[in-house]
Amino acid sequence: MSSVITFGEIMMRLTAPGNRRFSQAASLGITYGGGEANVAAALAQMGVPAAHVTVFPDNDLGRAAAAFFRKTGVGTEHFYFRNGRLGLYFMEVGAALRPSRIVYDRYDSAFACLDPDWFDWDKILADARWFHWTGITPAISEAAAIACSEAIRTARRLGIPVSADVNYRRVLWQYGKTAAEVMPALVAGCDIVVCTEGDAADIFGIQTTDFPDMARQMMRRFPNLKRILATRRDTISASHNRLTGLCFDGERITESPIFDIHPIVDRIGGGDAFMAGYIYGALHFTGLNDALAFATAASALKHTVEGDFNLATVAEVTQVMQGDVSGRLLR
Repeated sequence: MSSVITFGEIMMRLTAPGNRRFSQAASLGITYGGGEANVAAALAQMGVPAAHVTVFPDNDLGRAAAAFFRKTGVGTEHFYFRNGRLGLYFMEVGAALRPSRIVYDRYDSAFACLDPDWFDWDKILADARWFHWTGITPAISEAAAIACSEAIRTARRLGIPVSADVNYRRVLWQYGKTAAEVMPALVAGCDIVVCTEGDAADIFGIQTTDFPDMARQMMRRFPNLKRILATRRDTISASHNRLTGLCFDGERITESPIFDIHPIVDRIGGGDAFMAGYIYGALHFTGLNDALAFATAASALKHTVEGDFNLATVAEVTQVMQGDVSGRLLR
C-alpha cells in the first residue's frame, strides 16, 4: 500500500561534469528525475510508502529510467510502457556569478502521448492518503492535462488530500491551450498548493508583490484551498542562497527559520524536496510550525545533494531543522 501517489513525467537528465559549460563538456552524466517523481523518491528515503504514476517508452532507455526509480524504493506498480521516446533535459551547473542553465528536449515523449483511459484512478488511489501533482504535467499535452484532472476529481471523491506545486513553465505550454485556461479548474480541486507571487500573476492574473495578499486572493478565488505554501529565496550567488519557508492557513502567515546554504552542490529539485518535507510533516507532526520547518530544512539539505531528488533521512532533516548545521564529520 502506498500512502502517497504522485503523477508526472520522468526524464533523463544529462549533466555537464563539474561546472563545465556545454561547449566544454566531452561527456555528460546520466541520471533521472521529474518534479512529481522527485517528491515520491524523497518520501521513500524518509520511510513513507510512495508510488509514482507515469509512462515510459518501451525501450532500453525507458527500462533504465524505471530501474533507477525502483532502486529508490518508490512503488512502480503504476509504471506504464508504451511507444514513444524518453524526455530529456540537459543541465549546465553554474557557480558564483554564472547561473545554471537547462535545455529541455521532451517534445512528443511517451508521457506526452499518453491515453487518459489507461489509468484506473479508483484503483490507483484506493489506499492512498495523499495525491500530488505539479503544473508541469498539464503543460506537457492536453491528454496529460485530462488525466491529471481525472486523478484530482477521483481523489476528491475518495476524500484524499490533493496538493500541487503550480510550477509555471512558459516554454512547455505548446499544444494550443494556456496555463490560464487549464490550471484554474485543476487548482480548484486542491487542498494545498505551492505558489509564488510570480506564478499567481502568470497563471491566475493575480497582481501583487506581497505573499500574504496573494495567498488571501488565492483562497478567495479557490475556496477549497486550506494552505498556500512558498519558499523565499535570497540569492547571493549561484553558489550561495538563503531559504525561508512560508505558509498561509487562511488566518495567518507562518515563516520557517532561515537556512543559509553555501556552497550549493545542486539546487535542482529543491522545491520538490520542500513539498516532500511538507507532506511528511503533515502526516507525522501535529503543528504547522514543525511541518514547515521540516519542509524547509529538507529543501536546504537537497541543495547539498547531486541529482534531482533528496537523499536525506528523517534524522538528517530533523538535525538541520533543530539548528545543527555545522556539517561536522560523523564517525
